[in-house]
Amino acid sequence: MSDPFEKIRHLTAEKDFASATNPFALFGKWFADAKKSESEYPEAMCLATVDESGMPDARMVLLKGWDETGFVFYTNMESAKGRELAASGKAALNFWWRDLHRQVRVRGLVEPVSGAEADAYFNSRPRGSRIGAWASRQSRELESRFALEKAVAGYAAKFNIGKVPRPPYWTGNRVIPLQMEFWHERPFRLHERLVFLRPDAESEWTRKLLYP
Repeated sequence: MSDPFEKIRHLTAEKDFASATNPFALFGKWFADAKKSESEYPEAMCLATVDESGMPDARMVLLKGWDETGFVFYTNMESAKGRELAASGKAALNFWWRDLHRQVRVRGLVEPVSGAEADAYFNSRPRGSRIGAWASRQSRELESRFALEKAVAGYAAKFNIGKVPRPPYWTGNRVIPLQMEFWHERPFRLHERLVFLRPDAESEWTRKLLYP
């Protein structure tokens, strides 16, 4: 009778995985791999929040920047996610890279980016997207598609060919991780899981392997 684990006895954690002591460095390697392997949106991530009633909420957003201070995305702070982020100051992220069979989960605190950082990113967006940020009352009820198109036309006329400033309610958020988990698919569902933990943003990371 063949051994069902024969195919995986020779498999050990990848070198980068096994020796990693800095979760940001490991994320950087995995993200670089994802940008090479994923055909669309390697920067896509699921953002999870909790509303005022305690109900969880989740949606896909795009990572717009990251470093060892955290992971940055942008939104209308008057939207549902903006209000939830402001109320709780906490969030979770999930990256899933199908072609690599890898996942990264992040849990942590949320803080706004600086005004200068938000301005720089806003000004890098296409003009139509900047006008759209003014026209969309994000997450609130829309009476008709025509109402949105009318608002877009109105702001396009208002700004004409001049500069489109950043709306005061539109900015970036930085998720400062207190937990980062790396998951790599393996045969027979004997996946590899490595989690990094710290009690606060100033503390050193500890690492643990988890059962799959």
